[in-house]
Amino acid sequence: SEIESAATPNDTGRPPRPSVGNQVTVVLGAQWGDEGKGKVVDLLAQDADMVCRCQGGNNAGHTVVVDSVEYDFHLLPSGIINPKVTAFIGNGVVIHLPGLFEEAAKNESKGNGLKGWEQRLIISDRAHIVFDFHQAVDGIQEQQRREQAGKNLGTTKKGIGPVYSAKAARSGLRICDLLSDFSQFSERYKVLAKQYKSMYPTLEMDVDGELAKLKTFAEKIEPMVRDGVHFMYEALHGPPKKILVEGANAALLDIDFGTYPFVTSSNCTVGGVCTGLGMPPQNVGAVYGVVKAYTTRVGIGAFPTEQSNDVGELLQTRGKEVGVTTGRKRRCGWLDLVLIKYAHMINGFTAIALTKLDILDVFSEIKVGMSYKVDNQMIPHFPANQEVLHRVEVQYETLPGWKCDTSAARSFEDLPENAQNYVRFIEEQLGVPGEAPHLSHSC
Repeated sequence: SEIESAATPNDTGRPPRPSVGNQVTVVLGAQWGDEGKGKVVDLLAQDADMVCRCQGGNNAGHTVVVDSVEYDFHLLPSGIINPKVTAFIGNGVVIHLPGLFEEAAKNESKGNGLKGWEQRLIISDRAHIVFDFHQAVDGIQEQQRREQAGKNLGTTKKGIGPVYSAKAARSGLRICDLLSDFSQFSERYKVLAKQYKSMYPTLEMDVDGELAKLKTFAEKIEPMVRDGVHFMYEALHGPPKKILVEGANAALLDIDFGTYPFVTSSNCTVGGVCTGLGMPPQNVGAVYGVVKAYTTRVGIGAFPTEQSNDVGELLQTRGKEVGVTTGRKRRCGWLDLVLIKYAHMINGFTAIALTKLDILDVFSEIKVGMSYKVDNQMIPHFPANQEVLHRVEVQYETLPGWKCDTSAARSFEDLPENAQNYVRFIEEQLGVPGEAPHLSHSC
């Protein structure tokens, strides 16, 4: 057995390490989200056995088009479209149960529809629950920020911040609580609701109504729930499996490393994979950083390479840059390599997946942000402070465009020479292998 082999000394006199087990492939956003992670995951999931979500909630939005049918995913891992894939929602994800079932029903009704998802979805019993009042509180907090500080954070109002706050304050409730003793769960729910009501007197909630709905959802999800740590261990140490992890949000939205406070409330960098699934770092294999060929951002916060001009407008319209979850137009600008290098420092990307290259087809010149100056001094790092980041002066390099349609390209060799040079330039600057899959705004 593995334990026996571990106990048998090797030539050095030390017991050998047990087998590492299956490696997971991780797909992470390298900018402010919306890079096309769902499309990359969908491609890789065609050859996967299991796809996992490790953090975030239904504030995430991943759009995937299969056979001309557009699917929108928020809590379900994108790879669940593949009927052979087992989808796992880990303990680091916060789950709004009505949102989960609404999302599944919406995707079931499209085209050939999402089929058999209930039999292929596994949910960690340690995942925290987002209640309706968390979402209402999110809206109240945004309103208070605007009234008190003149600006809000631009959250999705999906209750993500409030539920992660409750988790950190040790007052949250988890899936295991919902499925254990419902009368005890109800009492704890009422205590939590009362706490929020005392903090936010204008908060309206239907305690009995939501508890009745939660009891119904408990019956629906019970067959899907597992001890997440044990389930993940079995997946890693059982028969060979291709396991894929789909990151939500992106590096610059990470609670620790993003452009704080205009960030999400979870760790969407590589460390969140281990804590959000309950697996050791030794099982992390390839880490793909998904990079849009330009830069976009939804909501408020510093954006050094933003183009508030015709260039930005052209990128927005050509790229159909509208948030999946919020419906808000995305702010657009040139590619920022300072930002990508920072994301690489944290995540250690083994490869870059470059998306939406075709959006740049119409430009005769393309700028790339290479470095930052602050107060006329070059700085060797990405600033932590928002006020400083607002003051940076971006140093650009201008590359020639290709001014031709690349929509028919299906391999790197099909791309025009200047498009190939653009990809190679990014590759060389980052020191990370890159690919330019044809993942356009329409596919």
